Amino acid sequence: MIVCDTHALVFDALSPDLLGSAAARAIEESHGTGDLACADITLWEIAMLIEKGRLEVDASIEDFLTTVIAARRLIVLPVTPAIAALSTTNSVPEGDPADRLIAATAISHGATLITKDERLIGLPDLPTIW
Repeated sequence: MIVCDTHALVFDALSPDLLGSAAARAIEESHGTGDLACADITLWEIAMLIEKGRLEVDASIEDFLTTVIAARRLIVLPVTPAIAALSTTNSVPEGDPADRLIAATAISHGATLITKDERLIGLPDLPTIW
C-alpha cells in the first residue's frame, strides 16, 4: 500500500509536474492496483487550505475532495486507536499533529509514504518515496 502525504495528493490533483518522478510512478502503479491511500486527516488539511485561500480549486471543497478520491480510487484510512497511540510516540517526529497522524497511519498499515517532508524521510519505521 502507498499512502500519500497531503502535498503529494494536492500535487497529483493540480500540478503533477511538481511530483518527484519516483512519486509519480508509485502513484500510477498503486492507482492501477487499487493500493493508493491517504489518511483521513489529509482531507481535512486540504479542506483547510482551500478555505484559507491557500489552494484554489474550481469546485466546492466537498466536490473537490470527492473528485480526488474517485479519480484515484483512494482508500481513505481512518484514525484508529492504534494510530492515535502511535502518533504520540517517538516513532514520529514532534510537530504538526496532522503530519504525526499521517506518518502513524502509514507505519500502522506497513505502507510506504509519498512525501518530500524531510522530517518524515528517514524515519526508521517509515519507508518513503519522492
